[in-house]
Amino acid sequence: MESFYIAVFISMVLVLFAIFSSLIAFRFGAPLLLLFLLIGIVTGVDGFGIEFSNYNLAYFIGSIALAVILFDSGFGTSLHSFRQAAAPALVLSIVGVLITSAIFGLAAMVLLGFSFPEGLLLGAIVGSTDAAAVFFLLRIGGIHIRDNVRSTLEVESGTNDPFAIFLTLTLVNILAAGQSYQDLDLTLLTGFLRQMGFGLAFGFVGGVAIVALIKRFQHDQGLLPILVLAMALLVFSITGALDGSGFLAVYVAGLYAGNAKIQSALSIRRFQAGMTWLAQIIMFLVLGLLATPSQFTEILLPALALGLFLIFVARPVAVWLCIRPFRYTRRETGFVAWVGLRGAVSILLAILPVTGGLENGEVYFNAAFVIVLVSLIVQGWTIKPTAKRLGLIVPPRTGAVEKLEVDLPGAVNHELIAYRVARESPVLKGERIPRWARPSLVLRNGRSMRYQYAGRLQENDLLYLFVDPGFSRLLDRLFAGAVAVASDDNEFFGSFAVSPSRPARELDAAYGPGLLTEAESEMTIAELINKRVGGQADYADRIRLGQIILIVREIDDNGRIASVGVSLEPVDPSNKLPPLAGVQVGWERLQALMEKFRRA
Repeated sequence: MESFYIAVFISMVLVLFAIFSSLIAFRFGAPLLLLFLLIGIVTGVDGFGIEFSNYNLAYFIGSIALAVILFDSGFGTSLHSFRQAAAPALVLSIVGVLITSAIFGLAAMVLLGFSFPEGLLLGAIVGSTDAAAVFFLLRIGGIHIRDNVRSTLEVESGTNDPFAIFLTLTLVNILAAGQSYQDLDLTLLTGFLRQMGFGLAFGFVGGVAIVALIKRFQHDQGLLPILVLAMALLVFSITGALDGSGFLAVYVAGLYAGNAKIQSALSIRRFQAGMTWLAQIIMFLVLGLLATPSQFTEILLPALALGLFLIFVARPVAVWLCIRPFRYTRRETGFVAWVGLRGAVSILLAILPVTGGLENGEVYFNAAFVIVLVSLIVQGWTIKPTAKRLGLIVPPRTGAVEKLEVDLPGAVNHELIAYRVARESPVLKGERIPRWARPSLVLRNGRSMRYQYAGRLQENDLLYLFVDPGFSRLLDRLFAGAVAVASDDNEFFGSFAVSPSRPARELDAAYGPGLLTEAESEMTIAELINKRVGGQADYADRIRLGQIILIVREIDDNGRIASVGVSLEPVDPSNKLPPLAGVQVGWERLQALMEKFRRA
């Protein structure tokens, strides 16, 4: 019995230490998930001496944690973002993983002496980006990049895990059975169609069921977030039991439920955020405990070389080939290639060769662990500087806003929001609150008072307002602090502005011909931008027309485009790009050289 309490004590100490260590990560910009992993390593057999070698238990815990993370990833992804990035992200999730695995497999043959099937297996293990790492850096890490790039990375990280897991399982089964990789074609195709098809179907049905249950749930609202999570894991388990992709199903269910109009959505999101943090901490700690760093020395140099090869060659080539047909600039392509973080999913998949009884099972695990460490160290620390260097950071639309949303029970027609009045906010300068927002209560210096008796608002007042659903974001600019205007805002938003109501054919006449289709020539510039982005355009959205870029500078209170910038974007000098973008630069230079020889 004492051992039980000791195990609980040690587990909670590790979780608490991981939570408090996050302050260090936020302060110094360290990759937080790397810190969680290192805590597990230091506590393990080569550190403080805690021995944990149960691979099956680790895979079970990691799979449940990954399902929780993927459900929250889908729940937090808007349909606008998904539609905007679905095509390139899904190509990256399937074709990109396959290309990355194949290229990486060739390098593994040289550096580790593997056969091609074995190298392909290691490539599949490290072939997918880590949803936890990508979502943490983009959503929590304070990196505000262009919407189409961010959406592409988020959707890719949420959808490429199912294919990587399927490919890894298929290769492990083939190698364990002693089959030839030439038998892979039919097995891969039929298994892929079955697993992905079941995943999509059961995920959609599960999402519909979750929304229906939420709307009919009339009991204690504290149980509602637990009900949603339990339903998500039920979808995951049923789909997996029927030989479908449970990870894809749980992501699709989250995507559907997160975009439906449901009660207590805010409390569900808060609960999901807490559970996702807990899942990430537990998964990284367990996988860190599973590692034996003293065994890394045998494959350290080849694994380091493979990690760098993955970052600078395999991932960039795969990204460039996959998204070349889509409208991405060279800088955007380079950034997507750079944000290819490997994390817990790769270590989780590296358990499968061990549990599958493959000859080099420990080699797969140790090599994958080192590769993940290289990725988190090299890429995790450089995401924000790279985004700045490539000019992808979106200038702030408003200053900092301290905002609190309060859930109201039932199917109410209003939302309750509280704003902390910031220094130099427009509301302090006399700008009036719109009539559709109804101020109710002011908290000032620890005292509460009705709005009509509070007099003029003061700095640091906390003001509660009732607003119509969907209008809350329009109030942000009234309560935000002053915007720090970046020196490169004009460069980001273009050299000059044009009216969005002007005919699009004027652009074709000025910068064409051949920029537009016949139907697009009859549109306004605003209609053209909305068509090209696949829906309602948002602040800082960009589309390319030949050698020019159209940029949404401003959005009015009704969500319509108010101003459009035009950037005569020059060819990017190669010395301003990170090394990974050299693939595209080299290709373009080779094409130019071939054309020069042809003319000569």
